[in-house]
Amino acid sequence: MTASTFLFGANVHANGIRQHYLRYGGGRHAGRPAILLIPGITSPAVTWGFVAERFGRQFDTYVLDVRGRGLSESGPHLDYGIDACADDVNAFIAALGLTDCILIGHSMGARFAIRASVRGGGEGLRQLVLIDPPVSGPGRRPYPSGLPWYVDSIRQSLKGMDADAMRAFCPTWTEEQLRLRAEWLHTCYEPAIVRTYEGFHQDDIHADLPKLPVPALLIVAGRGGVIQPEDEEEIVRLQPSIRIARVPNAGHMIPWDDLDGFFAAFGDSLGHPLA
Repeated sequence: MTASTFLFGANVHANGIRQHYLRYGGGRHAGRPAILLIPGITSPAVTWGFVAERFGRQFDTYVLDVRGRGLSESGPHLDYGIDACADDVNAFIAALGLTDCILIGHSMGARFAIRASVRGGGEGLRQLVLIDPPVSGPGRRPYPSGLPWYVDSIRQSLKGMDADAMRAFCPTWTEEQLRLRAEWLHTCYEPAIVRTYEGFHQDDIHADLPKLPVPALLIVAGRGGVIQPEDEEEIVRLQPSIRIARVPNAGHMIPWDDLDGFFAAFGDSLGHPLA
């Protein structure tokens, strides 16, 4: 059995808030870039642990709890817009002194990664990896998942729910995946999730694509329904240097559906094998 690469969870004060993160791999990978992973709309850092474990075999890896999720600061006093969350990412990178960093974002996290790279001018960044980001926005087709799917499951989790109850929302997931989501979903602050969902339709992330300051890889879920071939064509027009990889047999939650296919999609883009 492969030894765990998990090191610890910790908090840092950055961009004026408490940001919680999990660390894998650590200093044994000195000389290689660090990885900072930004999860999606209702995915606390701990739910990406099985992914970070493998990244941690080759890289010093950090998984961030986005504000309003997990153990990071939450509450009605915070701004949950894309700019504030992007600034959290840049402040986190600066606070931990990550001067050579690969920023990997899934779904919402990919949109935050795009905006963070543009607002920060690429400071400390080597590369972006954008995993199936929503391509909705002003005048565009809506994001395929409806807001009630998120809100209803969060409200049920606040009362307490088990894996069987979670299965109604995530029918293809394993028992272990369902248990973990049922345990942690209550930490997703509903107003933060609503604000993010609204941002999927209000924020023009496409306007940022021509301004990306570092190389980028786009990973597309073949069965996700989020990014269509015409969206890929538009993204390439806006950012001709972007590379695209597909995971044909995975839905939007790519690692949950095809973990090996997810890592294979990186190819040699990170400079070290992920197998």
